Amino acid sequence: MNEGYVPAVVGVTPESIKAFVAQQWPANPNNAECLEVSGRHAAVEIPVRPESIRPGGFISGPTQFAAADVALWYACFGAIGLEAMALTSELSIRFVRPATGDRLTARADLHSVGSRQIVGSVTIWTDDPARPVSVAQGSYMAPRQT
Repeated sequence: MNEGYVPAVVGVTPESIKAFVAQQWPANPNNAECLEVSGRHAAVEIPVRPESIRPGGFISGPTQFAAADVALWYACFGAIGLEAMALTSELSIRFVRPATGDRLTARADLHSVGSRQIVGSVTIWTDDPARPVSVAQGSYMAPRQT
């Protein structure tokens, strides 16, 4: 096992995330597939639809932003459990190079998991994880425990 590896909360797997999101958000426009999840990361793959291609053949910024947001949301599941009301608090993105292709892959890594705030960064690529098309950082707020 990797040093520093934190397992996901019991019951949180790529399959349980897929079922949970389908139940909680049936109109989900992203169609993001969770590839892997742990207590401190998640990786997702998103098919790029024709309407996500802007003039010039590049994947639009909003599509990349959505990939970052959903990857961070799924990473939160691994840290705190399947909680629909974990909400984006802040998210910023930097576009590194033009994105082309039919799939985006995003990996979110969590840097801080507190009782309410979860902070992480996301790397997004098309073909090669060593050549990111964008990077993002952000935070989520977990619901207050009653």
